[in-house]
Amino acid sequence: MNPFRDRAVRLRIAGKSYNEIRKEVPVAKSTLSLWLRDLVLSDKANARLKARVRLGVTDAFLKRNKMQTVHAERRARNAAREGRTVVPKFSKANLLFAGALLYWAEGYKRLKVVDGKARMCHTISFVNSDPEMIRVFLRFLREVMEIPVEKIRLVMRLYPHINEAEALRYWASITRLPKERFFKSSYLITGASKGIRPYNRLPWGTLQIQVNDTPKFHYLMGMIEGVKEGY
Repeated sequence: MNPFRDRAVRLRIAGKSYNEIRKEVPVAKSTLSLWLRDLVLSDKANARLKARVRLGVTDAFLKRNKMQTVHAERRARNAAREGRTVVPKFSKANLLFAGALLYWAEGYKRLKVVDGKARMCHTISFVNSDPEMIRVFLRFLREVMEIPVEKIRLVMRLYPHINEAEALRYWASITRLPKERFFKSSYLITGASKGIRPYNRLPWGTLQIQVNDTPKFHYLMGMIEGVKEGY
């Protein structure tokens, strides 16, 4: 018998796949198929071959998923890079729109009503956990609304598990405002503090920016109306 064929037959009987056999027997797959097609394999050999097939399918699936993830991440990076290039540098007009839109989305806008009568004393109040939103809104207040630092009040809204001193250091670094502008923190009992949501979703709580200036409040409401009319 051909020594290559003899070796191939013994390996196949042992349950080796064609790819495994070709590592030891340097012949084409078509030749192996011709040599081995009539072999009757044991249950043990068949079980090994089936396991190899399952493993191969799993490996191929994992490799395909990995490549899809790599391609998706590359597409996401390219899209984000392209998105950044279309945004103009922040002018005062851009900052006005950004601040008005932020307050429209996240600020307190409801007029106060006491005993059925509208009150004219109102406070600008913006709350968020996103440090970049906080930075942009503070810049909007100071550069567009021309509100001095001395009129800005900061209140940390914390959950029971958050260390207040650490949160103060964090928010002070984000706002770059003196600690004297931080007033008494408030503690919230919510789903997060009861374990319904993971604590790490809001590791520093949220920050409330307040300005007690009724004319500025109405001025900001007018900006929002101007944005609505512009659309």
